[in-house]
Amino acid sequence: MTTQKTLITAEQLLAMPTGMGERYELIAGELITMPPSGGQHGVSSVAVAHAIKSFVLANRIPGVVFGAETGFWLHHGPDTVRAPDAAFVRAERFARGPVPAGFVEGAPELVVEAVSPSDTAAEVQAKTEAWLDAGAELVWLLYPQTRSVTAFKSRSDIRVLSGADTLTGEPVLPGFSVAVADLFR
Repeated sequence: MTTQKTLITAEQLLAMPTGMGERYELIAGELITMPPSGGQHGVSSVAVAHAIKSFVLANRIPGVVFGAETGFWLHHGPDTVRAPDAAFVRAERFARGPVPAGFVEGAPELVVEAVSPSDTAAEVQAKTEAWLDAGAELVWLLYPQTRSVTAFKSRSDIRVLSGADTLTGEPVLPGFSVAVADLFR
C-alpha cells in the first residue's frame, strides 16, 4: 500500500487562514510550516529592509522593496512559493500593472534571508540555490548569531562579510552600501 501526498496550489496557499503565528511556504506543492522568527532575526531583517528602502527612496531607484513574508511564486505545476525576509524588484517587472494583491511572479532581483538558529545548513543551501535558480541576481544571507553576511551573485561568486566589512548592492543596487555591523544593532 502506498500513501500519496496531497499537493496544494499557490492559489490554495494564498487562501489559507493565517493565525496562531503560523507561516507557510510551498515547495513543489508541499506545504511547509515555519515557526515564528526570533528576536535577532527580526532585528536584522528590519535593519536591512530599512537600509534598502532608504537607499531606493533617496536615490529614486525605480523598484519596489518588499518586507518579510511576501510570497514569490517561483515555479508552477507543482507550485513553489517562497517568502524572503526582504526583497527588491525592479520597477519594469510591474510595467503592465500594479504590484499584485497575490503572490509576486518570479524571483526578486535581490533576496534577503535572515538565518534562524533552527535553520539547518542543508535548508539554507537549498533555499539559496532555489532563489538563484529562479533568477535572483543577488542573495544575502544574514547570520545574526555570528553577525556576518554571505552574499551570493551566483553559486560560485560568493563573499563572506563580517562586522568591519561593507555590504554592497551590485549589480542590483549600484551605489548601495551598509556596514555589516549596522545590520545587527
